[in-house]
Amino acid sequence: MMNPFPKGTLVLVKISAGEAFFEAKSKIIYSQPNMGAGVVFLQIEPNSQVALERWLNGAEKDNQRQVG
Repeated sequence: MMNPFPKGTLVLVKISAGEAFFEAKSKIIYSQPNMGAGVVFLQIEPNSQVALERWLNGAEKDNQRQVG
């Protein structure tokens, strides 16, 4: 991200992949120009939590296959 929001900015993070959708009220906790930003999720709806956990579990399984 060339010009990330400054630290402390409240943002709404939205991610979709296929039919799955994730949305969370978040806050920028790290910001560095030309590098990007880090966020902390402040509020996640239950359906979004399920989608995030599914994606993370899938990524973990993919990583285990590559390492193993």
